Amino acid sequence: MKNIKCLILFIFPLFANSQDLFGDRCLGVWQGTMYIYNNGNLRDSVLVKMTVEKTNEPTTWTWKTEYLSDKNPMTKNYTLKLKDKSKNLYITDEGGGLELYDYLYGNKLYCLFETHEIYLTSTYELKNDELIFEVTSGKKLESTHPEVRNFGVSNLQRVVFKRKSTK
Repeated sequence: MKNIKCLILFIFPLFANSQDLFGDRCLGVWQGTMYIYNNGNLRDSVLVKMTVEKTNEPTTWTWKTEYLSDKNPMTKNYTLKLKDKSKNLYITDEGGGLELYDYLYGNKLYCLFETHEIYLTSTYELKNDELIFEVTSGKKLESTHPEVRNFGVSNLQRVVFKRKSTK
């Protein structure tokens, strides 16, 4: 009986956590510095604030990112939507009909897309009270084999957000 209680205590947190929605786990105000690299060299940095809030829909969250730059301040007002829970499929809605597909594996959301012949990956990874955001970009490279396509990674944007408050 003691072993069963231990097993239940071990499994329950795993089961309970798997039932949480990624957007709910990210609620709050986050802040960090985005480091911008080109060809492996640091080129710039900018302070970034991100606010994640629930909407009236239980599977939709506001996903607001503010780039607090003196030279080029910018705000991105997106929403994150759970599209298909059985597939762990989310949508980042950038507005104007532009939607990016995100796939959740554990505590990490993955997105892969192409625009204007540039290939991009973006990830959000939740680790304790840190939310790590990365975007890589590059172009298709010359093929060295008919069965394999290589893509360069020439740019990286990375920020480790710290949670400042919960909302």
